[in-house]
Amino acid sequence: MNEQQNHTTRTNSTVTVIGLGPMGQAMTRSLLGAGHPVTVWNRTAGRADGVVTDGAMRAETPGEAVEASDLVILSLTDYQAMYDVLDGATGSLAGRTLVNLSSDTPDRTREAAAWAAARGAAFLTGGVMVPAPMVGTEAAYVYYSGREEGMQSHLATLALLGTPKYLGEDPGLAQMMYQAQLAVFLTSLSALTHATAMLGTAGMRASEALAELLSSAASIGDILRAGEDNPGTALDAGEHPGDLSTVTMMGATADHIVETTRSLGLDLALPLAVQAHYRHAIEAGHGSDNWTRIIDSIRVPR
Repeated sequence: MNEQQNHTTRTNSTVTVIGLGPMGQAMTRSLLGAGHPVTVWNRTAGRADGVVTDGAMRAETPGEAVEASDLVILSLTDYQAMYDVLDGATGSLAGRTLVNLSSDTPDRTREAAAWAAARGAAFLTGGVMVPAPMVGTEAAYVYYSGREEGMQSHLATLALLGTPKYLGEDPGLAQMMYQAQLAVFLTSLSALTHATAMLGTAGMRASEALAELLSSAASIGDILRAGEDNPGTALDAGEHPGDLSTVTMMGATADHIVETTRSLGLDLALPLAVQAHYRHAIEAGHGSDNWTRIIDSIRVPR
């Protein structure tokens, strides 16, 4: 078989998608659009109706879905759902590659990889870093980790979901990156909502407030790069030069935010958490260091 024929075979290979929430449906349509036959299964069968109309094949059982393809993509609520769904199909897993794009903890991900290996399946962890409507677009990217041969075998197919970013053999690493990215995302959403509530007490509409706040949020990367060409290099070296924004200066700002929030009668949970980071660094004698020193009490909670 020449390279062109081999590429065609891979491109047209059947893929199974189990779990048809918005993300699973988006992945199915992206694969169908690229010419893949797709077999689908969902616990609530009616959720498959739309993608079946678009050309997917409906499996009657999880076992039938697994047996239809060498590549099985899971888009479920959590990892327990994988065990629940595949409990009756474990005899069909040998020789297949499971790509679990569900959210859970890194430890549960590693346990799942061992579970799959014991049943003869390759296992990849994945974290899709865009919402469902962006799956398959140029803006989409997906972190993966696990057995590299499983990744390479299905790279062209997985690239249809978003640019693959392979992090290494540790099956927990992609899940860790996914959770880290969401820690930034969810905290940012809470911060934006908190700030919007603050401005709302002064009569500013959310549409006005967010126009300004989103501009500020978008500049954070540029601010970090202005102090360091490769942000994180000083942190890796354990260096916290206090020539720009010191712990004391940033801590004073955190204090003011707490005072303002309290005076407005708003929830204090978020500003108090931020304030605690700076207070711990000051109490440890690092007030003159760069604000990055707050990582100490994050790494070793008090």
